Amino acid sequence: MAARTPETAHAAPAGKRDRTHYLYIAVIVAVALGIAVGLIWPDAGVELKPLGTGFVNLIKMMISPIIFCTIVLGIGSVRKAAKVGAVGGIALGYFVVMSLVALAIGLVVGNILHPGDGLHITNALKATGHDQVDGEALPPVEFVLSIIPVTFVSAFTQEQVLQTLLVALLTGFALQSMGSMGQPVLRGIEHIQRLVFRILAMVMWAAPIGAFGAIAAVVGSAGLDALKSLAILMLGFYVTCFLFVFIVLGALLRVIAGLNIFSLFKYLAREFLLILSTSSSESALPRLIAKMEHLGVSKPVVGITVPTGYSFNLDGTMIYMTMASLYIADALGTPMSIGEQIPLLLFLLLASKGAAGVSGAGLATLAGGLQSHKPALVDGVGLIVGIDRFMSEARALTNFAGNAVATVLIGTWTKEIDTDRVQQVLAGELPFDETTLLDDDVQPEVEVPEQGGEKELAKA
Repeated sequence: MAARTPETAHAAPAGKRDRTHYLYIAVIVAVALGIAVGLIWPDAGVELKPLGTGFVNLIKMMISPIIFCTIVLGIGSVRKAAKVGAVGGIALGYFVVMSLVALAIGLVVGNILHPGDGLHITNALKATGHDQVDGEALPPVEFVLSIIPVTFVSAFTQEQVLQTLLVALLTGFALQSMGSMGQPVLRGIEHIQRLVFRILAMVMWAAPIGAFGAIAAVVGSAGLDALKSLAILMLGFYVTCFLFVFIVLGALLRVIAGLNIFSLFKYLAREFLLILSTSSSESALPRLIAKMEHLGVSKPVVGITVPTGYSFNLDGTMIYMTMASLYIADALGTPMSIGEQIPLLLFLLLASKGAAGVSGAGLATLAGGLQSHKPALVDGVGLIVGIDRFMSEARALTNFAGNAVATVLIGTWTKEIDTDRVQQVLAGELPFDETTLLDDDVQPEVEVPEQGGEKELAKA
């Protein structure tokens, strides 16, 4: 009968949650107004960019503490450290396989469309392409070393998700080994998590302002000419991302977890809207963590899969780099054979991991990877600078969708998901609490790991 308690607990604040519907209606209106301003007054639209940047920065401010609290509470409630290692191993293996699948799909579509045929490149565009080469992307060894923060606290100030992940894992394992002596610390972190999520809920009310500024700046800076000249590439990229998400990921979700991908995306509709309006998948990372836990996936799986996926499971970025590379090669009049394409794309696959956490990693990683592996193609990067922000929408949406599906799949493989709760949540019987972003009814399990065992994790 205890299973009925969450339904009762979630029914009470329904009136409060209703107010958040107005928030997301306001976001939609703000996006429409931003597009209008960008088209009618492009210069004014570009000047509004700080509004979007400021909102995304507010969200980013919350990412490190949320990841830390989620992982520490998750690992602290698991009695066997091997379980956490199994989740991480399965997650990384899955990420590599899906990255290769995304590259292959982009390769096929790019070779069919040949969108760069017949274009001409100017010296100005060549210079623009070289300007995009980002010195922040690190070679593999330096990238691994960069995961180690300078101090324990600096992981929270460097905007490096993987540094926060490392500190949280160490803290979680340490508390796990302390047994009952670590319970007071876990309870304290639980209260910090509640505070952080409450602050995030407050920040979300600035979403319409951020969406207005971000969209106005994108439309104002690119304009219609850039869209028309590169429409084939954009359309091909969007269609490829659509097919990857709804055919590849949809089939995996149906076969492995028995879920309909449309039901999952309906549950995550507000997060997709947030990404669409800010062009940043990071803006939805904290909410994805909260929603996946509410869905019924255990804290350890969510805490490890989501932050790691944001650095290593970039399906949209893989498709983007594949199609953009082929487009640039065709535009420069130097089309690549399949034998040349595959080594380049495998190199870009590795380069994208070294650029994890770099701002604007899609375009910067593409330019840096081409500079290292095939320098002649860097001249053509300037061709896509004008529409990169529009393509980043699809990149971010695809990356987010891939990480949401990955969390459910890994939860299913490790048997760390409450399938009954998943059905109730997706059916709307257990609505997500937009006020606290947390489930009060499942939190006490963290306090008594000795009695719960591993199976109780599924209830979280």
